[in-house]
Amino acid sequence: MPDAKARARRIKLLLFDVDGVLTDGKLFFFPAPPGAELTTRDHASKHDGQGGFGLASSSIVEAKGFHAHDGTGISLARLAGIKTGLITKRISETVALRARDLRLDHVHQGIQDKLTVFKEVLKEENLKPAEACFVGDDVIDLPVMWNCGLSIAVANAREEVKRDAHYVTKHAGGNGALRDAIEFILKAQGKWMNLINMFAVSSEP
Repeated sequence: MPDAKARARRIKLLLFDVDGVLTDGKLFFFPAPPGAELTTRDHASKHDGQGGFGLASSSIVEAKGFHAHDGTGISLARLAGIKTGLITKRISETVALRARDLRLDHVHQGIQDKLTVFKEVLKEENLKPAEACFVGDDVIDLPVMWNCGLSIAVANAREEVKRDAHYVTKHAGGNGALRDAIEFILKAQGKWMNLINMFAVSSEP
């Protein structure tokens, strides 16, 4: 069986969960500003009463915190030609905003069956499972992690998830875990230092 670095060399698509991976898993609820247009409300309303999918409300906003290091990592992955995207059960306006900010290629919220969506993304990108990585933290992520080329668990993942992962990040979700995953892939592909130099030059004022 190929080791984690050998698996990482083949990756062309990086997908990840949100709560506990892109964030530390905490959820905050605030009153929505007057006149705010909540683009995910209708999407969330389809799961109203099912629990765990998010709020179908025009008066409450679900807020989360994101780490800048993860955002930079996604920019580096894009420079390397790696497609990125999220698959998450919860539906959040905050996630929709962050996804647009990060220019993610695939954004799927309100997903209970992540494996089916994962396969649809592979088909859309014309990729094999071995060319895709998934980063997760909880048992809902396991079906995708069992069926992708490189499965990565964040440091704060449940034990069952870490046990079945090919690689476990040093940092916890919301604290640079996704950056760890991206660095691992790019270093395995021998692209890291060139990308750092490219990013540094492109970021100069």
